[in-house]
Amino acid sequence: MKVLEKDLKHGRVTVIPEFLEDFWVLYTVIQKGDVAYARTTREVRSGERYERSEKGKRISVFLGLKVESVYWDRSLNRLRVHGVVCDAPEDIGAMGSHHTFNITLNTRLTIIKKRWLDYHVRQIERAASGRVPPIIVMSIDDEGYCAATLSGDGLNIVSEEHISLPGKHMADERQRVLNEMFKSALRVLEDLVKSLDGSIVVVGVGFVKEMFMGFLRESQSNIYDKIIDVKSVNSAGRSGIYEAMRSGILSKALQHIRVVEEASAVEEVLKRLGAGRGDVTYGLSEVERAVSLAAVEEILVTDELIRGSAEDEMLLLEGLIRSVEDKGGKVRIISVEHEAGAKLKALGGIAALLRFPIS
Repeated sequence: MKVLEKDLKHGRVTVIPEFLEDFWVLYTVIQKGDVAYARTTREVRSGERYERSEKGKRISVFLGLKVESVYWDRSLNRLRVHGVVCDAPEDIGAMGSHHTFNITLNTRLTIIKKRWLDYHVRQIERAASGRVPPIIVMSIDDEGYCAATLSGDGLNIVSEEHISLPGKHMADERQRVLNEMFKSALRVLEDLVKSLDGSIVVVGVGFVKEMFMGFLRESQSNIYDKIIDVKSVNSAGRSGIYEAMRSGILSKALQHIRVVEEASAVEEVLKRLGAGRGDVTYGLSEVERAVSLAAVEEILVTDELIRGSAEDEMLLLEGLIRSVEDKGGKVRIISVEHEAGAKLKALGGIAALLRFPIS
């Protein structure tokens, strides 16, 4: 995510989402009552109210919305921000009417809040700074391979090799050339894993990527264990990597890393509960009590609870979060769309890891 402006004094942050995972960040940050600004299209009709108006035409316009709801449309890779128009050119007659922004990748979006909580800011900064562990991408097929790294700073092509593969009637020579390419690609992966300690995604056209997976499984299990996804693409080499970015394959890999981190945090909650040491609590009222005792080390909240709470409950949640942050504690938002989120939801949607046991 690119941050163009961060004026917290006036509650104003302007961003450009660059990866699909950025939509999840914005989904957890934008809340009911915020004001959002973006360039959008809107149908405008000419003619007076009681006259026959001309056929409406859709124009490009910059609008401000008082946010009522936010929906992450994963099927169409966009974020839908719905609300009431609170700022618009006078001549289009849009003030007070409802409108929906369809925020896609590389769309500029301004968010204005009455107050930005620390966890909101950290979500934005983490997406912008590339602190998410990098993804190592290997695109491999019968024309060669291309290796790249993907992080918050963008895509970086690291190594590329082209081969001329003999025909199927030269089976032995064909296999020899493939094995030499696999060894070369493996050396690149070993160097990248050593320097970055990142997870690996393998993409490619046809059957060669599966042969490469078999080669890694037999020759280098430590590299094989780093692979988190294998996907087919229609293009070879670096074009295949760019295709994987456009289609969202690599964003899903980044999402996988976030899910692993969230799952680890929830498992720590369950582990402490099972141990019965008293250094964990769950449920809104119990977490509130732990916060009042300054005992909270980390608070875990489902995105569903953040989004779906009534106004009075949301004010209580925000107060708890502010109090935890003021005392040096951490806040982690957990998605309910994976198993760890479902487990936390079963605990009331909120839990806290404690600095010391409380009775």
